[in-house]
This record gives sequence, structure tokens and C-alpha cells, in this order.
Amino acid sequence: MRILGIDYGDARTGLSVSDATGLLAGSPSVIAEWNYDRLLLRLTEYIQAERIEKVVLGHPRNMDGSAGARAHKCETLAQDLEQRTGIPVVLWDERRTTIAAHAILHQAGKREKKHRKTVDAVAASLILQNYLDWLRTAP
Repeated sequence: MRILGIDYGDARTGLSVSDATGLLAGSPSVIAEWNYDRLLLRLTEYIQAERIEKVVLGHPRNMDGSAGARAHKCETLAQDLEQRTGIPVVLWDERRTTIAAHAILHQAGKREKKHRKTVDAVAASLILQNYLDWLRTAP
């Protein structure tokens, strides 16, 4: 099953696709799009072209677990993607994912200002890999 991980942002949206076995996140990329309707169209086209069967969308909760404005935007995107594609969208807690992505890139010697797109792609990969790991251990 091919699963798409998404780190939704206002300017850039990170993507990562699992391998066919659903064990590893890979193929990180970014869609640079400010316009919500165009982003939704591009995501729909990507999902169809890549034959995605499930989407895992990062759900940025506050540290106390509450949902803020960004989480509500993600919930809207999840609903819109499900309606357009007919495939399930799982909202996945992504707290601290962007911080972890920055740390990974820093350890690799990447400078943040030059690699902002890379942060979004790495964050999408972390969201997806965390979900895939959870699937393997879930009862």
C-alpha cells in the first residue's frame, strides 16, 4: 500500500511517499503553493499519479494537546482531500516534527536559510515514518 505523508504549510507543503510494502518513508518533495485551491488541485493530481491509497496528514496540536488555528486548517484540508480523492486521510499528531527536521538538517551540516524547502520534505518524511512505525506495533 502506498501512503502519502503531508506536512501542510501556508507557502510550502512537504510530501513523502512510502515504499510499496509500507515500511519506509521516502521520495521527499515539496509543493510550493500559496493558493489553497491550487494546492488542493496539485495534491489531488499527485495522489492520482502516484496511486496513493492513504494519506497521513500532519496535525499540529499545541503542546497541551489542544487544537489551534493551524490544526483546524489541516482538518479542513483532510476533509477536502477525502472528498476529492475518495481515499482515507489520517490526521497524525506532528508535535515537534519541524524541530526534529531542523535538528536532522543541522547535524547534516545544512544551513536553514538555504534549505527551507528541505525542512518541509524532511518533516513530511518524519510524519509518515512515525505513522508507519506505529502501524507495525499497533495491536
